[in-house]
Amino acid sequence: MTDRIDRARAFAALHVPGKPVILFNVWDVGSAHAVAEAGAQALATGSWSVGAAYGATAAEAVPIADALANAARICAATPLPVTLDFEGGYATDPAALADNFGRAMATGMVGINYEDQVIGGSGIHPVVPHTARIAAMRAVDGDAFINARTDIFLKAPPEAHDAAALDAALERARAYADAGASGFFAPGLRDERLIARLCATAPLPVNIMIAPGVPDARRLAELGVARVSHGPGPYRLAMQAVTAAARSALG
Repeated sequence: MTDRIDRARAFAALHVPGKPVILFNVWDVGSAHAVAEAGAQALATGSWSVGAAYGATAAEAVPIADALANAARICAATPLPVTLDFEGGYATDPAALADNFGRAMATGMVGINYEDQVIGGSGIHPVVPHTARIAAMRAVDGDAFINARTDIFLKAPPEAHDAAALDAALERARAYADAGASGFFAPGLRDERLIARLCATAPLPVNIMIAPGVPDARRLAELGVARVSHGPGPYRLAMQAVTAAARSALG
């Protein structure tokens, strides 16, 4: 337990605005070893990538027991801090979510991504009940890094990413911070002015995901980002390489 707490605190310390921790997301032990050997300071799973490797396409389609067994194997294979993309935590009831969160931390993970979109439905959860869920998880573990993700920008086209959308995101960032979140994740956001304002105003270290149209890591650092994720990109790159090699071998 002490070792996991030490790794969790070390992981939190990596979140420095202007000098972001780079997370090249993994999905199994093999990819974790490859990224660790490249010099990573920490590892993060990507739920899309884990699902794709499992043969699943829908969110939380990988049974929680399988997702946590995969997480445990990754944690056992590396001394680096590892954080889990936990999607919606497989529950909306705060007590059930807290139980699932405790099981996730028991795998050796130092934290989670926890998103506010409605899994299996549409839209985004209202702020108040969602903050209650974050608070329930925080009550279970005071050291875990809870990266509270908002899907405001993923649910809207880039042309709708405006000052009003950012204000809504900031409202959630403040509420999530008050509930005990450790970081704020805004995947889909790519406008430099909005990213800079989010970093300058949010009460939590900001996480941005690399995707087409998003500034590169160097520019994100200049904008004040504290964490850069690669999401499903690494898995897609790996599969493209496998496909190209297979075509060459079979051709």
